[in-house]
Amino acid sequence: MTAHIDKAYWLGLLISVVLPVLVGLVTKRVTHAGVKAVLLLALSTLNGFLVELANPGPDWDFGTAVILSLVAFGTGVLSHFGLWKPTGVSAKAQTALGGSAPRSV
Repeated sequence: MTAHIDKAYWLGLLISVVLPVLVGLVTKRVTHAGVKAVLLLALSTLNGFLVELANPGPDWDFGTAVILSLVAFGTGVLSHFGLWKPTGVSAKAQTALGGSAPRSV
């Protein structure tokens, strides 16, 4: 038995790894972490539903879309704390579009 994953699922997984950087680009450093988390959840939900819609299967399934959304959110959180934040990409993304650097007191 061989497993086959459609291109839509691979693309959705790649997008979910990049979503935390996108959240960093559209928010500022002073934005509350809860707001960023809700924005990541909303984008992950959109990603999951669009991936299920793009899937070339016979029909659209709500349950699969919800699972894909949860996987996208989990992947986004893990990639933020495991990849983007330690390498400094998150901080650079937040200052890229005019996000202010924190003031030193």
